[in-house]
Amino acid sequence: MADQSDYDKLSKEERDEKDKADRQREAEEQAALPYSWKQQLGEVDLIVPVPKGTRARDLNVAIKRKSLQVGLKGKEAILDGELCREIKVEDSAWTLEDQESVMIHLEKIDQQKWWENVLTHHPKINTTKIVPENSKLSDLDGETRGMVEKMMFDNQQKQMGKPTSDEMKKMEALERFKAAHPEMDFSQAKIS
Repeated sequence: MADQSDYDKLSKEERDEKDKADRQREAEEQAALPYSWKQQLGEVDLIVPVPKGTRARDLNVAIKRKSLQVGLKGKEAILDGELCREIKVEDSAWTLEDQESVMIHLEKIDQQKWWENVLTHHPKINTTKIVPENSKLSDLDGETRGMVEKMMFDNQQKQMGKPTSDEMKKMEALERFKAAHPEMDFSQAKIS
């Protein structure tokens, strides 16, 4: 896989072309898995197809902190391996839908990270290209919303080479201090 600096050297058209090719390859790799999955920052949901008419008692499902196993009793597992990241076992669960698919809900321990894959031996997705579903700022509680808005503002400021909100606060405090102490020389002052 090419590193980020190679990617940065590409023109916009070449980047779009590469992103499109990567998305296509990723989609094909994910479609070849014996399950489908989607995630939000706090959780991962899987759908594992099983033969029609399967009953819950026919299934062997083991959800552990760092591993997952799903299969039919007496047969080779449909999926079996180490999870990409740790989960909260007590908040994770599985159900059998319409006797043809196992729905698995995994609650992430680290709710600030996107998973690259479900099982470590399966193909990875590019998590930097994830656009969160229904991530409206209005859905967040006041404190979280304020934090996200500040991060977005600071990120925008950095990209434009302007000071972040914290740097602006420090500069304002220094200006107030200067105004209160006109007798002091601030020509050599550095903000840290």
